[in-house]
Amino acid sequence: GRGPTCVLGIDLGTTSVKAALVTGTERGLALAESCSRETQAHSDSLGAAPQGMEQDVQKIIRALNECLAALPQQQLQQVTHIGISGQMHGVVFWKSDKGCKWSESGTGPAFEPEQVSQLITWQDGRCSPTFLTSLPLPQSHVSLATGFGCATVYWYLKNSPDFLKSYDAAGTIQDYVVAMLCDLKKPLMSVQNAASWGYFNCRNKSWNTDILKKSGFPVHLLPEVGEPGSIAGRTTCAWHGIPKGAKVGIALGDFQCSVYSCLTERTDAVLNISTSAQLTISMPQGFQPPEAPDPSSAVSYFPFFNGDYLAVAASLNGGNVLATFVGMVAQWAQELGFQVQESAIYPRIIQAALAQNHSKLSVHPTIFGERHLPELLASVSSIGASELSLGHVTRALCRGLVENLCSMLPVQHLQEVGVRRLLGSGSALARNQVLRQEVERIFPFPVVYGKDVDAAVGAAMVM
Repeated sequence: GRGPTCVLGIDLGTTSVKAALVTGTERGLALAESCSRETQAHSDSLGAAPQGMEQDVQKIIRALNECLAALPQQQLQQVTHIGISGQMHGVVFWKSDKGCKWSESGTGPAFEPEQVSQLITWQDGRCSPTFLTSLPLPQSHVSLATGFGCATVYWYLKNSPDFLKSYDAAGTIQDYVVAMLCDLKKPLMSVQNAASWGYFNCRNKSWNTDILKKSGFPVHLLPEVGEPGSIAGRTTCAWHGIPKGAKVGIALGDFQCSVYSCLTERTDAVLNISTSAQLTISMPQGFQPPEAPDPSSAVSYFPFFNGDYLAVAASLNGGNVLATFVGMVAQWAQELGFQVQESAIYPRIIQAALAQNHSKLSVHPTIFGERHLPELLASVSSIGASELSLGHVTRALCRGLVENLCSMLPVQHLQEVGVRRLLGSGSALARNQVLRQEVERIFPFPVVYGKDVDAAVGAAMVM
């Protein structure tokens, strides 16, 4: 007979697209197949160089089509639901009746973008601090920043108003894909993505329409907004063998889906240390964020699911700091006339640090600053003559990285909201035993490692 029904999860990331097939088993949901393709979609930003950061939507959709073509046809034919997540904050514009064209591919019908702009991504820097302060003050708990969809629209309004006249619809890249699959005349956006655009009030779940209209903002471009986890529509066409009529969820934020993929209990906190680092907790049911943002606060509140919020301490300093330290050691060695590969330094400094159980040396490792304190750079103190070995310094650096996150979202606060367990994820934690030891020393909770945060799987699980 027919196999079990499948859910397809898709994540449209900054550098790659991932598709995951998730099936129901007796033990719960299980990942059956997955595929990832780099988009290589970076594109020159002609109107806003050098600060602009844009991606070619054609290349993103090509990578998506390649992913789906690589998945087993037999399982795609069993798909009943599709969950889609992607990079937040960014904006893409399209013509609602000419957003894409469908054609036959080797694995069945597929769509290609037609009258669609570039994707202006979350990394876009065209809105200077001066420009942002010239905009009306949003009624939102989120501080407006460059790369946010509404700020980018304001930039076009001022610098290239004719550009906006070519389009009558806008959304994140994931909203665009949902709109094409379901043939939505008006895009539909989740509260998660709307909050990431700015000028959205999460309390009453509506755009700041009055504020926007007064300043001449083209409010007709704003999508309708719905609840994360709800259905946006059904596929109007068979798609790479996925049957016509499959339910498609409203597009979600990649961060929320990553957390959803590993967070099983409200009493869990998620610690992710890869290039950067995040410490995330669920806020108690009924929590509402403050009416206005506190620019000096290290914690941001992200809309999650079922009206809940995540409190997120997002540090710009994680594995990138260790990589910089290793690069410095390699450079010093080279200046002394020795050639040492950086890949050979990592295991040696970790081994040396494991031999030093304690170090009075204190490293404040914020070499990349923090969003709430951009001018705060790194420092080293309590330097004693007996603690200058590579082992002492590496141990102190690892401890400093964990302590920095704790300064943003203190252990005491985690205890007050009832956290009982820490889920550790990310490449830097996986590879560095010293970092894991410092996590266990500083956090008074059991720590579970190896939790894979996966936005595509999270998007499927939501469905």
